[in-house]
Amino acid sequence: MARHLLAVAVRAAEAGGAELRRRAGRTRLLGHKSTGTDPVTEADLASEDAVIRVLGAERPADGLLGEEGTVRAGTSGLRWVVDPLDGTTNYLYGLPDFAVSVACERRTGRPDGPGHWLAVAGVVHDPVRGETFTAVRGEGARLDGAPIAVTDPVDLAGALVATGFGYGSASRARQAATAHRLLPAVRDIRSNGSAALTLCWVAAGRYDAYYEDELARWDWAAGALVAREAGARVTALGSGVLVAAPALHHDLSRLVAAPPGTSNVDQEAGTR
Repeated sequence: MARHLLAVAVRAAEAGGAELRRRAGRTRLLGHKSTGTDPVTEADLASEDAVIRVLGAERPADGLLGEEGTVRAGTSGLRWVVDPLDGTTNYLYGLPDFAVSVACERRTGRPDGPGHWLAVAGVVHDPVRGETFTAVRGEGARLDGAPIAVTDPVDLAGALVATGFGYGSASRARQAATAHRLLPAVRDIRSNGSAALTLCWVAAGRYDAYYEDELARWDWAAGALVAREAGARVTALGSGVLVAAPALHHDLSRLVAAPPGTSNVDQEAGTR
């Protein structure tokens, strides 16, 4: 069943990616979401429509949670979490780091209880490089069909760490303070503007770790499963995630801990 869901996710993500390639360099800015630096474009909506058409045709009873507003409760106990264009600012500026993220989650717990959502399959498709990262829970992570794994062991001083920044000025000030504290302790810090891709690049050993403390579920639902299945420890950090191989994760967590009271992600992000 999970492999069938993965195949559906791949088809959906590739459909979204085709829309992004077709519109690259000529998409129209439609407005902004959380702040004036948080854009939404015609390409975001077209990609989500393409993804949802595939999911609706193949899995009509499942729920949907899409970044651009597609929400459906469903009746199957499964839902699809979709980010149709993770890295919209990069896309607008002609930068190559953006992706389509599609995860399938299963509801756990008693039917009449609060329950949790557990990712069972995830796909992050990079339409520029033609790379597709995939994972099925309990079956490992892959890049274009080949197994991938996190780099382990890596000590803190030798770690290349990725991060990202929120859109609000107060958030950025806090996140800058964290980066200021972390930078002297590691090899270097990078930020590529796409949480989904960054999670997968940790999984493939292109980064050693990633942290970001303000994310939505669609930002990390698929990528966190890919990273976890590649051997990373994935835990909550505020509303975001901290991802690294186990030993490095322990050392990093002391330096990037979120302020008390900010967490709204399940304790083991990507596993609930």
